Amino acid sequence: MKGLVLAGGTASRLFPLTIVTNKHLLPIYDRPMIYYPLDTLAGMGIREVMVIVGGKSVGDIVELLGDGRHFGLDLTYRYQRGALGIAHAIGLARDFIGDDAFCVVLGDNILRGDGLAQTAQRFEAGPWGAGTLLYEVPDPHRFGVAELDEDGRVVGFEEKPEYPKSNLIPVGVYFLRPDAFAVIEGLAPSGRGEFEITDVLNHYIPGNGLFTEVYRGSWTDAGTVPSLLRAAEMAEHDDEAGTLLPPVARPGDPA
Repeated sequence: MKGLVLAGGTASRLFPLTIVTNKHLLPIYDRPMIYYPLDTLAGMGIREVMVIVGGKSVGDIVELLGDGRHFGLDLTYRYQRGALGIAHAIGLARDFIGDDAFCVVLGDNILRGDGLAQTAQRFEAGPWGAGTLLYEVPDPHRFGVAELDEDGRVVGFEEKPEYPKSNLIPVGVYFLRPDAFAVIEGLAPSGRGEFEITDVLNHYIPGNGLFTEVYRGSWTDAGTVPSLLRAAEMAEHDDEAGTLLPPVARPGDPA
């Protein structure tokens, strides 16, 4: 399985913090935000990862991460022009993915808990075409929201609804196979002018083609000032509990 980290976008909800820098370079406790999604992928046993960059400070991201060997990863990069949505960014990785299953982690998603290696293995070995992790939140209108039937099965996702049908959202961790690229090619932009990942997930719901699992660790995105603070508090709590490993040292950094 290969990995993608999406680290583009304008991050207007974090202005003025992001006027002159990419939000994925902002600190979450003792390390840059982008370290967390890379750790999530490394914890799945994934080694080949593409980072989709865009917006400001692209060179700073490359300088920070380098070839990824200090994370135990082999990193490559691809540029996304403009804020065209998650599905569009995923589509840029078609040649990199080849015939492999892959996992996408949004660059502002902070997951603290047990690793996801078994989850990734279940998806890769299973019959599903796509998958995502679900998480219960108090403000689902900010996200894509899962609609469930009476048996608790996901029957659809709605992007940022005014009246959410549940408080379960798909967090920014998506499992896909190469046929997802054909699905993305057939998408039309949403009312926001973006190619939505929820449209991709909805494609696989008929015929039980979508894998879902409720994430039992702690999760937040870091796309707003309150959630940026919440992410730092999560990391601080883990540091105090002794479960947050020190940030990885880059080659050439002082000991």
